[in-house]
Parts: sequence; C-alpha cells; structure tokens
Amino acid sequence: MRDIIKINQPMVGKEEVDAVTDVLKSGILTEKSGMGPRTLEFEKEFARFVGAKHAVAMTSGTAALHAALAVTGVKSGDEVVVPSFTFHATAETVLMCGAEPVFADIDPETYNVTAETVEAVMTRNTKAIVPVHLYGLPADLEPLKKLARDRGVALIEDAAQAHGAEYNGAMIGSIGDMTCFSFYAGKNMTTGEGGMITTNDDDHSEKLRMMRTHGERRPYWPTMIGNNYRMNEMLSAMGLVQLRKLPGFLEARRTNARVLGEKLGILGKVMPPKEPTGRKHAWYLYTLRLRGANAGKRNKVVEKLRSKNIEGAVYYESPLHLLPLYRERALASRRPLPETEKACRQVFSVPVHPKLGDSELEYVFETLKRVLA
Repeated sequence: MRDIIKINQPMVGKEEVDAVTDVLKSGILTEKSGMGPRTLEFEKEFARFVGAKHAVAMTSGTAALHAALAVTGVKSGDEVVVPSFTFHATAETVLMCGAEPVFADIDPETYNVTAETVEAVMTRNTKAIVPVHLYGLPADLEPLKKLARDRGVALIEDAAQAHGAEYNGAMIGSIGDMTCFSFYAGKNMTTGEGGMITTNDDDHSEKLRMMRTHGERRPYWPTMIGNNYRMNEMLSAMGLVQLRKLPGFLEARRTNARVLGEKLGILGKVMPPKEPTGRKHAWYLYTLRLRGANAGKRNKVVEKLRSKNIEGAVYYESPLHLLPLYRERALASRRPLPETEKACRQVFSVPVHPKLGDSELEYVFETLKRVLA
C-alpha cells in the first residue's frame, strides 16, 4: 500500500540536528534579553532575506501578531479589521488586546481581503488592518497601504503562510508597518514553533524587543506590559539552517504547483489557484475550488482523496464570524460575508510540498481526476 501523502511535511535534516546539538554543547540555551548569539544572527539574516530594517524573533506566529497589535497601541474600545477566512489566531490576538475584531469579506479568486472589502467595515474606531496572505499568496497591498495611510491606521500583515512571497518585486515582510511570520512545523520553513516580526520602524523594533521580555527596557526595569515571547537559541539555530534552505524549498513548491496546475487545467471541474500579475505565490498550500455540479461535494471529494492515502485538507471549514466565540459579538455580524461563506464550503487543498517527487505528484493528479469524474 502507498504511504500517505501528507498535506505538508517539515524538511529537516542533519544540518538542523547538528546546529541544535552545537547549541546544547555551548551551554547557552537562551538569553534573558531574548538576544542570544544565534537569535541575533537569525534576526539579522531574516531581515536581510525579506529586505526589512529589523526582524524580531518571537515564540510563535500568534505571539508575533499579539506583540505587533500591542505595540501599535490596540486596546479596549478599538476595532481591528481582519478576514473571517483564516486561522483564528488572527482574530484571537485582537481579543487578547481587549479590542474587537471586525470581519471583512474576501476576493473570490484570491481568497484575500481587498481595500474595498476592508473599507466597507471600517469606522472611526478602527485602529489597524490585518490582511492575511492566505495560502502563501500576497493580498493586494498597495491599495491596502494607501487606505491605511489615508485613514491613519496601522497595516500589520499576517504572513504566517507567506515566507518568500513577493508583491510587485518586493519581499513580503518589507512593505507594511509590521509583518508577522510563523515557523510552525508545517510551514515553508520551520523551527518547530516560533515566529518573527519584521519592520522598518525603529520605534516599533525597540518596543517589540521590550514586549517579548516582560516589557523591560533594561533588566528588572519594566516600562510597559509585556510577556515572555523570547525565542530560545535552539530554535534560532534551526531557523538559520532552514532560512538558508528556504529558496530551494520555494523553488520545489513552485515547480510542483506549476506542474499540477498545467495538469488540472485540462479537467475544467476545479478552479486552480490564481497568481495575479505582480504577485509571487509562496505555495504554502495549493488550494482548489469545485465548480458547477461538484461545488457542493467538497467534503466527499476530500474523503475520497484520504481513502486513497492523499491528505486532502480543508482550510477553513468554519468562517470565524460564525464560530461561537465571535458570532454573538455585535461587531461580528455588522455585514454579511457571502464570498467567505461560499469559499468555506467549496475549497480544499492538496499537497505540493518539496518532499513530493514526480511519481507522487502524478498520483495526486490521477487520483483527483478519477475522484472528480
């Protein structure tokens, strides 16, 4: 029997093992300031990779989002515009700041929020906009950046799935006020857990470093409310190795996505993912949308793929505004989100990660063709 083809798999080898072992042998496992030698090097290399002035390492992508919102000054009485079609950490961190998430609808082809859908739900209480570069495809940032500037609010990008993605020739991580990345195990690069915030703003950088170390400006001298969001030296050492491998990972993902897209184009029964002009997809997930008579059969298609040892996956089956935590909140139901709700019923993802060889990719296509038939 064929081994299961997973939706994503960490690409970890001897280099990562050796890097972590070196840290263990050094005796420097972490630093109270969050600035151990490996962490500082990882931050420097990550900032250089994305073209940002600063990078600040965190314990997770969720910690990164929370810290970015907190140093922006998001607080009780404020509103933050987020998509409903995303992992719930995007909205959860708004609640952690005491503010209210306000959900914007998505573009039906890119699955990202747009300047138009965001502006439709903004009020005088809006403090920040948090677009998510869903599945690895950048949102259309130029109109969103202009909207944020015109309305005097922060633009904080959720790039948890978009390592190495590009927008108009610029790397994601160099454009908004702050950009938050995740290094969870299944991401395009991983440290097991971990996160990073990039910014070109010196003040943001300083406050983020304080935020991750209990708000301390210097040891035992807190001047703001913070947390323990420090990345340890073992994770940073692993991150350095993964970052150097990331271009190769991305090239493999893009090749697999291109090959699968060419094959699926002849079927006509699914809508392959889009890559609009000026945007370079990172292909964290390869997400298809059922068309026509098949549109309501998404769950059956996924079940059949899994029965054939292909880990089809649904990201995300329940829109956030309909989850119990949010649906009773007054702001959650400000406007209907028809495109979000349709996407939640119709889309599913199939593997394109770097571990896939030609035979696995062919098996994914042939199985999908039979299932759709």
